[in-house]
Amino acid sequence: MIQKFKVYIPQSEIDDLKRKIKETRWLNEVNSCDWEFGTSLNYLKELSTYWEQEFDWKKIENEINSFPNYTTEIDNYKIHFLHIKSKLKNATPLLITHGWPGSFLEMLKIIPHLINNFDIVIPSIVGFGFSENYLKSGVNYGFVAELWHKLMIKLGYQKYGLQGGDLGAGISIRLTQNHPENIIGLHLNYISDSYQPYLTEDIGEEIQEYKKYLENWNKKEGAYGAIQSTKPLSLAYGLNDSPIGLCAWIIEKFNSWSDNKGNIENCFSKDELLANVSLYWFTKTIYSSMKIYHEISLSPLVFAKDDFIETPVGFVKFPKEIPVPPREYIEKGFNIVHWTEMPKGGHFGALEQPELLALDLISFFKKTEKSTMHNNGNRCTTQ
Repeated sequence: MIQKFKVYIPQSEIDDLKRKIKETRWLNEVNSCDWEFGTSLNYLKELSTYWEQEFDWKKIENEINSFPNYTTEIDNYKIHFLHIKSKLKNATPLLITHGWPGSFLEMLKIIPHLINNFDIVIPSIVGFGFSENYLKSGVNYGFVAELWHKLMIKLGYQKYGLQGGDLGAGISIRLTQNHPENIIGLHLNYISDSYQPYLTEDIGEEIQEYKKYLENWNKKEGAYGAIQSTKPLSLAYGLNDSPIGLCAWIIEKFNSWSDNKGNIENCFSKDELLANVSLYWFTKTIYSSMKIYHEISLSPLVFAKDDFIETPVGFVKFPKEIPVPPREYIEKGFNIVHWTEMPKGGHFGALEQPELLALDLISFFKKTEKSTMHNNGNRCTTQ
């Protein structure tokens, strides 16, 4: 059964959050403006004051509820998703998947730019947001991919397109590998650093340089991934109990991974940052969202001989994205038919540059439409 869903957080929980923010025990830090060792103390204090005194979660609720929200159960997992139907007859169904430390909220700004071309489905990954937050072992890219395929079939879409970055890229890749007959096209703006294509020859100099760069980046910036892949529970106790700790852990990535030119608010408003952090807080999903890192570490994107993706693939590369393999390396595992080098933007493409990403999606899927009669059998089932 698919049920309509409305976001509602009781005022008592909002009041409790504000109380805990006010009671924060702050650190002493000499370089209080600096982001070198983590989130800037000065900025975090500024943000916390806004969070406690001015931020309006009910405004965020109203924005979320302005879109059609639904929940359904698939394989005993509750799935929350947005389903926005285009006014265009036989519009291409498009499944968009977010990543960490983001959420489905990242995608709200891109919806107006896509709605004239696509039926849009935006689920919350299990372990995130309003989806199931109790995860058993084995919830990795492939597991979530199967949930997503069953969701799309349940919605009446036999053929559909995919878009993903961060975790969403890994999920979309596995979905394309497992159900190529159902996928019109795969559009990515990131590929996991665990990606290894099946190689029959030595790698070139450009790929060697990428691997060196990736190794150095992981030494400097990859500690979050190491702890979330190995000991997420120890970290989660603190983040689940301290809103400021949670905020610091999340927004440091929004600062480091965005094209903000030294000021995080060049890319994100305080409301956008705090809406996402508040979602993690109210849903108590920081542990479940981090635990998936452990599960995917056990099943990396290592391609076997027959894993090459023949489905048309589009890739958009934002200049401030975290390490992305060179095109030559990606093409050893993917049928790249569309490649775009963006003039600006970072890891959070849909939130940073929604119009640019939307235009690229539209362009890519127009290419796939020329070679595929893809809407036969599609029948939408939510109203």
